[in-house]
Amino acid sequence: MDGTAELDGVLRRAGAVQAGSVGGSGAGGEIRVDLSDPAESARLGAALAVESLSGARCMCLGDVRFEFFDRDGGRLTGVVLHHGVTLRWGRWGSDAVLADGRLLLTWLAGHGMPSPVRQFEAGRRRAEEAAGSERSRRAAMPAGLEGAADRILGLSRTGGMPSPELLAELTDRLRRTLPGPVERALALLGWYGSGSGRCSGYPVDEGVPGELLGRVPIADLITALTDPRTEERHDAGAVRHLVGWKTRPHQERDVARLPEPLRARLLAHARRSGDTDKQGRAERWLAPPRA
Repeated sequence: MDGTAELDGVLRRAGAVQAGSVGGSGAGGEIRVDLSDPAESARLGAALAVESLSGARCMCLGDVRFEFFDRDGGRLTGVVLHHGVTLRWGRWGSDAVLADGRLLLTWLAGHGMPSPVRQFEAGRRRAEEAAGSERSRRAAMPAGLEGAADRILGLSRTGGMPSPELLAELTDRLRRTLPGPVERALALLGWYGSGSGRCSGYPVDEGVPGELLGRVPIADLITALTDPRTEERHDAGAVRHLVGWKTRPHQERDVARLPEPLRARLLAHARRSGDTDKQGRAERWLAPPRA
């Protein structure tokens, strides 16, 4: 037995429960619910049902604290809800996984505390969006980098920058998969043009193709960008790279080498992007000087 059933005994003796936010978590207010009605007690008991101890403890203080009182008003015990998923109780050696965390959040909302379920739903949407974004970034990687994809994407989870060793490995993988310099340049431009598109504030792993593009000779980039295979995503990658902050060792000189039709094309792309930061950068780097 892992002791998870002990909480059921406490609930059977409880005459009231008080719930409130933990440490300014924003759970919203405080409620007190009479549990003298067996049906109400049963609903809360079902909502607090746990499957098993997780073997781990969340590092945060939690979101909602439940204080249980007996029928004479004496305090029985308290448990803390973490992220709508686990409960912490002092009698357990680790946090316990709720059988249905959504049920407990709905119970709170039904008794005048809707913030926890709103926060949970907002967090779930953010997680789904982040997972979708990561899947898209994985799919945009050039062929041959599959074996390094987890390390590349992991940079955004740790906040670390790509190491020289990783960049060297990726360069070698690309050379073996795409021997031609124009093909490699197109692959990198397309990869860099398939992310968020931002010139700052983007996931760390999106900077990897930018780092690799900084090593590509400008002549190869120009040849790639004038290749008939060039698509919108290649222009997007080129704009992001060429107008970014210190993206090339000789950025000013390299941008000055762009043929005028290509400069105009990339500037037009930036103007269509709707990204005011990118537009401003492109105007500074790509627009013809005023007479």
